[in-house]
Amino acid sequence: MAKHTTDADLDLLAELGVDAEPAPKVKRSPREERIIAGFEEIERFVEEQGRRPQHGEDRDIFERLYAVRLDRLRESEECRELLKPLDSRGLLEAVTETPLFPDEDLDDEALLAELGIDAATENDVTQLTHVRSLRDKRRSRQEIKAAEEIAQRTPCQDFKQFKPRFQQVQQDLDNGLRQTLKYQDNAAVNPGDLFILDGHKVLVADMGEPFVSDYGRQDRRLRVVYDNATESDLLLRSLQRALNKDKTSRRITTPDLGPLFSQMEAADDVQTGYIYVLRSQSDDPFIAEHRSVIHKIGVTGGDVKQRIAHAKKDPTYLLADVEIVSKFKLANINRKKLEALLHKFLTALAWM
Repeated sequence: MAKHTTDADLDLLAELGVDAEPAPKVKRSPREERIIAGFEEIERFVEEQGRRPQHGEDRDIFERLYAVRLDRLRESEECRELLKPLDSRGLLEAVTETPLFPDEDLDDEALLAELGIDAATENDVTQLTHVRSLRDKRRSRQEIKAAEEIAQRTPCQDFKQFKPRFQQVQQDLDNGLRQTLKYQDNAAVNPGDLFILDGHKVLVADMGEPFVSDYGRQDRRLRVVYDNATESDLLLRSLQRALNKDKTSRRITTPDLGPLFSQMEAADDVQTGYIYVLRSQSDDPFIAEHRSVIHKIGVTGGDVKQRIAHAKKDPTYLLADVEIVSKFKLANINRKKLEALLHKFLTALAWM
């Protein structure tokens, strides 16, 4: 189990004259982010397979691709300097366990072309063409799935500034000022967003500049802080995949939800139902006399018309047809709690 840095630890380090302040975050260029992301994919392969990627026709296409990429990283002084602090396994060190290229009649450019790499841009170790167009028929679904980037959690040295926020969020959840909603696949992620992932509250503390990954998709490097005083610098798409994979993941709403009703629907809104306002068509003399002021207000998670389809047989609707006066789509809100709040408000209003 990982040991987390506590406030007492930080105070003790300060007394000993040890600077516990976090190192300033290094701002990476889009090219540097691509290089790091490509190296992390190689690290993931090594972690899963227990060996370095190797060349050869008997290897699957992704292993051959990673082997070529690792060769290019080793050859580039710029890449070695950039990746040296991240190379905990010594992958950039020269090895002789396998030749750089298979013993066959393919020269460098021919092998790169076979692997889907444009020789004109071979000095850029991250410019790879889409491997789905290659002829290797043996690749499985797992092999063609985009490799997930590795991002190890480390102690958050400046957790003091985040701890009060996590405490306030928990208090807001207890008081009902915030809600948790099911995370929708690949939904938007913005700076300051809060999630529950693997049982921990997660804060997107910072978001780097966008860059294009090897797979031609836009990505960003994030600083993600967890409520257990750890942090990670994983990529945006990695966080989205983790939230998708965790069936219990949740998005924590913000207490500043704006007006109750809005005509604008955000792309990442999660629809949770409808509020409906009904007018009874009952022939009862009292209802007929006060029809303009007597309404039924309710909430449903399904279609309103379906909800009232059998009103004539339901005592809830006075055994009569009803007219839909208005309905409002709900998003990012617990409909049952809202219905209880509306009924409480209307009951109090009736006694005024």
